[in-house]
Amino acid sequence: MFLAIDTVFAQCSVALLEADGRVVFEQTLPSDRRQTQQILPMIQQAFLEADIAFADLTALIFNRGPGAFSGIRINTAVTQAIAFSHDLPCVGVSSLAVLAQTALQVNHKLNDVYVAFDARMKQVYFAHYQISDKLDNHKIMQLVQTEQGETLLDYEQSTPKDLPIVGNGAELLALHPNQHTLPDLTPNAVTLAKLGMQHYKQFGGVTAENALPVYVRNNAWKTLAEQGK
Repeated sequence: MFLAIDTVFAQCSVALLEADGRVVFEQTLPSDRRQTQQILPMIQQAFLEADIAFADLTALIFNRGPGAFSGIRINTAVTQAIAFSHDLPCVGVSSLAVLAQTALQVNHKLNDVYVAFDARMKQVYFAHYQISDKLDNHKIMQLVQTEQGETLLDYEQSTPKDLPIVGNGAELLALHPNQHTLPDLTPNAVTLAKLGMQHYKQFGGVTAENALPVYVRNNAWKTLAEQGK
């Protein structure tokens, strides 16, 4: 059994999946900045409904960012605490990968996309994803390794190519003529879990102390006033 948790997007999302991909439990709630009050009761509810204990888990899967600084901290702290307490491996999944995979679920014709996730401070988190070879009969969006990876683009900056852009930062960029966007995505912990499970099958997990967040922006600690909110 795999437990996936996400507090990075504007929500709290929890999912329990069997090793074969069957969804045992899924719940997603709007966070309204109440992730610290929501996430642990949601995990408890998942275990009660599935009638399992931590000993039944194979690994923890968490959204490691980039994204909202507080959401990443909460997500990572909860994951590390559970992993330390129950000696469980962890798998961190990029928020941008989750958005790319969610876009593929919405539009199966997508093969090659840019992901743009609003980072505030007049920038977006940005990366290029393509469909990999089929893994376990599932198409998986993977980061294009030949490029700069996860980075930041300024608002109104244009993309190198006119590929479709997915994510809530899509329309904050300067678009090429006829460049398509898919800004209104609703990612959840089920998609996060499936990506994390695929990674775990290939590479395994890491220990709690190595379950680290990824901020991309080095000055993520700035105050709300300094971020221009």
